[in-house]
Amino acid sequence: MSETSLRRIVIGDVHGHYEGLMNLLEAIAPTSNDQVYFLGDLIDRGPHSSQVVDFVKQNNYFCLLGNHEQMLLDILTNKSISSLAMQAWLYSGGQATLASYHESTISPEHLDWFKALPTYLDLGDIWLTHAGVDPTKSVAEQTADQLCWIRDEFHSMEQPYFLDKLIIIGHTITFTLPGVTPGKLAQGEGWLGIDTGAYHHRSGWLTGLDTTNNLVYQVNVHKNQLRILPLEEAVISIDPTKIKGTRRNKQRA
Repeated sequence: MSETSLRRIVIGDVHGHYEGLMNLLEAIAPTSNDQVYFLGDLIDRGPHSSQVVDFVKQNNYFCLLGNHEQMLLDILTNKSISSLAMQAWLYSGGQATLASYHESTISPEHLDWFKALPTYLDLGDIWLTHAGVDPTKSVAEQTADQLCWIRDEFHSMEQPYFLDKLIIIGHTITFTLPGVTPGKLAQGEGWLGIDTGAYHHRSGWLTGLDTTNNLVYQVNVHKNQLRILPLEEAVISIDPTKIKGTRRNKQRA
């Protein structure tokens, strides 16, 4: 199949899986003309968060703020944070992140970089954010908390939020949505979810989406497998009426 140059590549939640990311990018082989975007959650859960952040930062790739970066900032910059909140972050993968840094200290350069990450990017026909949007609010009214954490209110939309843009998200592992099997992408009304659960034992798939050529690149971090699929073969449409709000909006995932 032929590919168009000047590609836009969107990469789902890496969660500290540096080797998997390197294998994925080796398959995608982005050039200096391509634009590479990360949807956030570079850190936590996997073993090499600091290396992932270093790599994305040093290559000047576009990256969004994810809920895990937001949690880290809340913990490390809020002097009044509770011990319960600290334990929640450590349980949600923060311990692995700390272990990936020298002497378990997050570098000031990385903290400053996290603070500067945007919560969304508007690419014209594509709109990127980590978790989704509150469908009852305008773009200007969206908060960082909603853009980094929202789940069911967004996934259950029965009409697209934008008439002329596709929203691409990470955050919610796709197989947790109704009818979606591990490794598949999830498609709703006006949105596409590409967090296929790289860290999760039921999946292991890390996904990169070439939006220019509608190609899906996936590496399984547990099994060292690679596959490249046309988008139409990799995506499952979900029924928004089957999302009943049974999960907590701030599920630690």
